[in-house]
Amino acid sequence: MAPSSSNGLAGLPPASGASVAFADKVRFLSSPSAYGDAAVSVERVETHMSMIFLAGDRAYKIKKPVRLPFADYSTLEARKANCETEVRLNRRLAPETYLRIAPLTLTPTGALSLDGVGPAVEWVVVMQRLPNGLMLDQLLATGALKPENVNRLARFLAEFYQRADRPDVSPPDYFARLLAEQDVNREILTRRSFAVDHGRLPLVLDRLDAALRLYRPLLEGRAAGQCLVDGHGDLRPEHICLTARIVIFDCLEFDARLRLVDPADELAFLGMECELLGAPWLGRALWDSISSELGDEAPASLFHLHFARRAMLRARLTLAHLLDPSPRQPEKWEPLAKRYLALAEQALDRLG
Repeated sequence: MAPSSSNGLAGLPPASGASVAFADKVRFLSSPSAYGDAAVSVERVETHMSMIFLAGDRAYKIKKPVRLPFADYSTLEARKANCETEVRLNRRLAPETYLRIAPLTLTPTGALSLDGVGPAVEWVVVMQRLPNGLMLDQLLATGALKPENVNRLARFLAEFYQRADRPDVSPPDYFARLLAEQDVNREILTRRSFAVDHGRLPLVLDRLDAALRLYRPLLEGRAAGQCLVDGHGDLRPEHICLTARIVIFDCLEFDARLRLVDPADELAFLGMECELLGAPWLGRALWDSISSELGDEAPASLFHLHFARRAMLRARLTLAHLLDPSPRQPEKWEPLAKRYLALAEQALDRLG
């Protein structure tokens, strides 16, 4: 998509965000002139729900105008509200990274402008850009992760969980949510159109069902004991930057229920993603250290159960990309889902 600052918008009347095509907004924000510096290069990154523009020492993020089963960004007002929520929640773990939200405006001459005059046609989350080489996934890939970094990360997360909100949660409702998640997993994963092992997959799903039933008293006891916190919700290695002051960004902001997690669950998720990257030891090391800091005497089986759950969930979410009308990187998702399914089975084996 060629950068352009004019976008063919001259003559358009001031109006809502819906009157300016999303492609025109992307084209404008892909241009160095959008940031007042013709020399800056702009790198564009697309995710399932957002477009991110990396320019100089800043990152700029807009939401796609989509309506999904779990989030509705179809109106400008909804996208603004989501941007405000994203900044507020992410400042818990990245206070100096999430700077503000800025309007993308339509000027009286019909041109787009970032922070300009005229009505807002989009809202942009403005962030401090982080060094890619210090992301946890990159440190794992290069073998540069040091023990002191692991210790610092454990202390940082332990402090977060100690001060996190702990809303009251009905134990039966919490367990019902886990069962409902598994029902959706089964519905998506067993679709015959996906190239997975349809002989083995139902057996793994059945094993996870049985494990959830077996450990129901433990899971409900965690909810009853107020062990669940308003956490990050999407704690992956690519969301952790090990700068001098650790930054953890891109939390799950669109559904508070999905952020309501057991720390053991969240750290099992991180451990599962680290194992996928070749570091099977890291998640359990973090959990052992953090649970000690929290005075949490949960058994190791809780970690393994959530590890299996999260791997199964990621397998489902991975394959769900192929249900989009025009999936990005369609060749990527089935092989990745198979790797997640293998991790789920291994975790169930460890659970015994």
